[in-house]
Amino acid sequence: MPDNKVLLYLGLGSNLGDRKANFEEALRLMDEALGCHYEALSDFIETEPWGFVSSDRFLNAAVRYRVTVPRGTSEPAYSHRILGICKNIERALGRTGGPEYGIDGKRIYRSRIIDIDILLIGDWRIDDEDLKIPHPLMNERDFVRIPLMQVLI
Repeated sequence: MPDNKVLLYLGLGSNLGDRKANFEEALRLMDEALGCHYEALSDFIETEPWGFVSSDRFLNAAVRYRVTVPRGTSEPAYSHRILGICKNIERALGRTGGPEYGIDGKRIYRSRIIDIDILLIGDWRIDDEDLKIPHPLMNERDFVRIPLMQVLI
C-alpha cells in the first residue's frame, strides 16, 4: 500500500503586529514541518473581526498543500498531527492561551498574532471533540470562504 497524497487547506488570520510578516513566518514554518512548499496561496484580504469587537482589522488568507500521509496512518491520527503542527506554529509566533468559552458555552474570540485553522483535508470527515473537519464554520465566514475559493481545486 503506497503513501497517500491528499490536499490540505488551511485558513490563516492575524490582527496583531506585522500581519503579513506573521503569515510569511507561519508559512515558512508550515513548509518546514510538512516537508513541502505550499501549492497555492490566496490573496490576503482585510476584514473586520468576527465574533468580537476590536479596532485591529484582520488579514486573512487560505493556503493549499499537497501532503503525503504515511502508509498505515489513520485519517484521525494524521489530522491530529496537522493540528499539533498548527498549534505549535501559533505558539512559536507568540500566540498564548487556548480556546475560551463564556458561561453560556459560547466561544470567546480575541485579537491574535496568528490563527491557523484546518479547513479541509481531502474529503475526510473528522468529528472529534477538539477537531472538526471540514471546519464547521467555514461556510458562515466570508473571510474564510473567499480566500478558500481562490485555492480550492
